[in-house]
Amino acid sequence: MTRARITAAVVTALVAIFLVSTTVGREIYAGRTPSLLSFGVVHFAGYLFFLLMPVEALIPVYQAEGHSAELLVALAVSTALAAQAIDYGIGRAFSDQVIDGVIGQARYERFRAKIERWGGWAILFFNLLPLSSPNMLLVAGIVRYSARRAFLFSLAGLVGKYLGMVYLFDLVTWWAARGS
Repeated sequence: MTRARITAAVVTALVAIFLVSTTVGREIYAGRTPSLLSFGVVHFAGYLFFLLMPVEALIPVYQAEGHSAELLVALAVSTALAAQAIDYGIGRAFSDQVIDGVIGQARYERFRAKIERWGGWAILFFNLLPLSSPNMLLVAGIVRYSARRAFLFSLAGLVGKYLGMVYLFDLVTWWAARGS
């Protein structure tokens, strides 16, 4: 691993730690219920391609704190899409440099054909599961995949994932209350 990669990983980890500790961590330490603002900030940051954070774990934590499931889903989807728009835009802005300097035109054309055929399903799949969907939007921008299609598939996957999570939380909570 090169020094630049190690430095990038350390800086990324420090930014993630800083964001979480100055928002959610500070509220928990002060004995307050974590706010929706802290949820939005951390969730948005977690969907930027250069910060790897398991932000899906925030949903049950905030739901257990009494925040509305519908509001959490709406906030999660909107902050994720906003961050993914940045990821897509960065990919699109640096598309020529990546194609010319990294992968080459011939490999790009082969890759682009696969993305055109399977890209929407890949974006949907990566957004349904806790996989690195921000990287999928970055790649979609690089290959200049249709922004409209990319965000429709992303929206469908995010809504499905977060509705499934709040439903599962409610089901587990109900089941646990039944046994008490």
